[in-house]
Amino acid sequence: MLKYEIMPVTAFAQNCSLLWCDETNDAVLVDAGGEADRLLDAIKQKGLNLTAIWLTHGHLDHAGGSQDIRERTQVPVIGPSKEDEFWLEGIEQQAQMYGLPGLRNVIPDRWLTHGDSLQVGNETLDVIAAPGHTPGHVILHHPKQQLAWVGDVIFAGGIGRTDFPKGDYQTLINSITQNLWPLGDNVNFIPGHGPESTFGAERQSNPFVADHLFK
Repeated sequence: MLKYEIMPVTAFAQNCSLLWCDETNDAVLVDAGGEADRLLDAIKQKGLNLTAIWLTHGHLDHAGGSQDIRERTQVPVIGPSKEDEFWLEGIEQQAQMYGLPGLRNVIPDRWLTHGDSLQVGNETLDVIAAPGHTPGHVILHHPKQQLAWVGDVIFAGGIGRTDFPKGDYQTLINSITQNLWPLGDNVNFIPGHGPESTFGAERQSNPFVADHLFK
């Protein structure tokens, strides 16, 4: 079974998630945006074996702690898609602008593309392209337990910003309605910020992507 714990990091309260297979105790961090010491302490306290860092996209609050953790643990950084490389190469500059010390540029050991799969212990997650917030954004879907890590694509009651470089509003809407909704209304998603929700709930009431807006 896949288990997870959400640990908000940085001044942006970004939902870094610790995922682990309860059969093997192998674990990954999704969107290790900062506070490396706290994240590594949590892994140690649970007796887990960190095997990788997975990134949904290249923004500093999602990726800025990854280089430190990679150097300290020798685990690979995987994702997002290569289209977000310019964001990952600009983390340190962005961190200076926002007054967030200690965040570092990072280049993944492996880029992800739509249709890839990722493994943690005995559990498999599917990689689904979801551009719009950033051009290389991906989400991570665990079909067996109907879970999805969606980064900043969609939130409870909201969607990701599209006013950043290479963001695009219509592309984001298409990603949500064409790539996320077909996964099923019962999928529980963990967003990059704020509380969890389900795709079904957002299809009913989200002011940006509810079904009634497209009829």
